[in-house]
Amino acid sequence: MKNFTNLANQIALDTRSLALRGLILDALEGGKRGHLGPALSLLEIIRVLYDSILVHNPKCVAFQDRDRFILSKGHGCLGLYAVLSDHGYFSNQDMKDFCSFNSSLGGHPESITLPGVEFSTGSLGHGLSVGVGMAMAARIRNENWRTFVLLGDGELDEGSVWEAALHASHHRLSNLTIIIDYNGMQASGDLESVVTLAPINEKWRAFGFEVLEANGHDINQLQEILSSPRYGDRPLVVIAYTVKGKGIKSAENSNVWHHKAKISEDELNALRFDLLNQ
Repeated sequence: MKNFTNLANQIALDTRSLALRGLILDALEGGKRGHLGPALSLLEIIRVLYDSILVHNPKCVAFQDRDRFILSKGHGCLGLYAVLSDHGYFSNQDMKDFCSFNSSLGGHPESITLPGVEFSTGSLGHGLSVGVGMAMAARIRNENWRTFVLLGDGELDEGSVWEAALHASHHRLSNLTIIIDYNGMQASGDLESVVTLAPINEKWRAFGFEVLEANGHDINQLQEILSSPRYGDRPLVVIAYTVKGKGIKSAENSNVWHHKAKISEDELNALRFDLLNQ
């Protein structure tokens, strides 16, 4: 079996992924705060979704047949903001206003202020329940759009996630895809020290899900898995093995950069240096 964690550590990032990380650093420079580590671990997942998988339109964000995407781990929002701005939902320049008084780009994504955000997230454990409701609504209406929910691995400690998973499995919601940003860390430490999730694959299979694994920084692999035709009647969960802080060596696998309430100019300069010197 592949060691996806090692592959995630070893893979080199392409020019586009590096440019998106530059947008994230622009936001950190503007707000002088933020969740850097989580944003970098999930960035390729969201990039692939918006580049290749989701039916969406930045010029008509609320059209009925769009696919729905929920970033349940809302604290990773800088990754979502970078991709949304790159797709034209708002200007790249708006990234520099992150967390300013009049900005729509807050420390967690809000649907009421930001185009392209389906549901306001930040309190962990809620996104999948809402996603299950969306998938049920599509079925009841006999509509073909799909629902994708991105969860954090630490978020799986929330019991509400598993209640929603039971419901999705019971109703055979094959129009629902869950992606787990599995970077092996959460705010207070590594998963094995806080609450182990092993064996994660068997847990989701026991809940009635089709389970696939991927290197969460491998663009081609993510595209292949997420675009493959679905023939069964089970919901899908993709365990995407990632690196917290991926792409900036000083932030990789570091809880120091999970969140910082104050980021200095020297720290920002060091982050940009690391990004430019891959």
